[in-house]
Amino acid sequence: MQKYQDRRPRLNNQIREPQIQVIDFDGKQLGVMTVQEALKIANERGLDLVEVGPQAKPPVVKIMDYGKYVYEKEKKKNESKSRKSGSQETKTIRIGLRTEIHDLKIKAGQIDKFLTKGLRVKIELILKGREKAMASLGKQKMEEFTALITVPYSVDEPIKSFPGGLGMLIKPGVKH
Repeated sequence: MQKYQDRRPRLNNQIREPQIQVIDFDGKQLGVMTVQEALKIANERGLDLVEVGPQAKPPVVKIMDYGKYVYEKEKKKNESKSRKSGSQETKTIRIGLRTEIHDLKIKAGQIDKFLTKGLRVKIELILKGREKAMASLGKQKMEEFTALITVPYSVDEPIKSFPGGLGMLIKPGVKH
């Protein structure tokens, strides 16, 4: 048996109780009445009768626009998801072993902007072909590149290798 929160509330003619407690769309108590009387009031206003308290005696129903209610509920759910994931957003900056100093300074400036916004930054040094044999040179290049970053940061994940090259993860904080 599902919990009530998992199911859709009963609407209009789906409400089967003889007597119901009715709340107006403004939140004002209209009192106890029959479903037919409450439906008549809801229909006059072009709204729905939605059961919000099925366990109460008599059950509590509210006069509201059900479509708008579902939309707002879904919107709140999505906002809470995006807020949770927004704090964990990660930007990726890729450099190469032969990337020149001017390009590195520009990419370091981008990282500065991301860190000031509170975002984590993944720095990847891509090694191609024979460059993969020069991982120590790549590590040195990564250290030189991170020295160009002016905004204080802390290392979330130190430099480590992956099949395409080297990578590290930094986040805003105290300079390492």
